[in-house]
Amino acid sequence: MGLFKKEQTQEPARESFSRRQLLEDLYLTKNALDTAYANFEAVVDPDLIDCYTYEIYSVQKRYKFLLEQAKQMDLQTFF
Repeated sequence: MGLFKKEQTQEPARESFSRRQLLEDLYLTKNALDTAYANFEAVVDPDLIDCYTYEIYSVQKRYKFLLEQAKQMDLQTFF
C-alpha cells in the first residue's frame, strides 16, 4: 500500500515542477525576444538585419508555443 501512496504524492510535485519550468521558460523566452528586438533596432549591416529578423521569428514561434502550453495547463501569466 505504501507504493500507491508514494505515487499519488509524487504526481503533484512533478506537475508543480513542470509549471515552474514552463514559467521560467516563458520568462527566458520573453527576455530573448526583447533582446532580439533591441539588437535588431541597433544594427545597420544587411546581414545582421537578416540574422535578427530570423531570430525574432524563431523566438516568437517558441514564445507562442509556450503560451499555448501555459493555456493548456491553466497557468495565469503576465507576459
